[in-house]
Amino acid sequence: MPDAPGLELILAEINKTEAGAVIDTSFDREQASLIVDATKVIPVLKWLKETPGQEYTFLSSVHGVDYLPNTPRFAVHYEMLNRARYERLRIKALLTDPAVGDGTDDGLPHIDSCVDLFPTAEFQEREVYDFFGIVFDGHPDMRRILMPDDYVGWPQRRDFPVGGEPVIFTKDEVASPGWWQ
Repeated sequence: MPDAPGLELILAEINKTEAGAVIDTSFDREQASLIVDATKVIPVLKWLKETPGQEYTFLSSVHGVDYLPNTPRFAVHYEMLNRARYERLRIKALLTDPAVGDGTDDGLPHIDSCVDLFPTAEFQEREVYDFFGIVFDGHPDMRRILMPDDYVGWPQRRDFPVGGEPVIFTKDEVASPGWWQ
């Protein structure tokens, strides 16, 4: 894993070729992270994969995150590996909630798909879409992967209602006689 000075060097090198692409760096739970502008995530991933000396050629996972009530509300995390050096690097692309104003017509956050760069991201991006409603523009098959096609909502969002069906316990039978019928 790159140390703090190593992360700052990566930030400077990426921003030299793609100005403003990397916003910040961090160590979160002993994990090195680059915080990137979501509109420039593909050039950053490509730079990390193809630049000699970096060679994070394996995308191990793609995650969706809902930081509600914080802003920006959503993020997509990319876990990159350099298998020769056994190094792991997390890329965080922060996304605003379009439901509060500056988004697209469908009210869902959008980010570019990295399937062309990492084909293994295809099902992972679909899973993020399925659970968080984050749309990956340019994805070859952007539809639900685990939930039914007619399912309404995004079950991993923090504001998704948990439950949905009232549970009545036997102690409540006095107030609701015949609840089991």
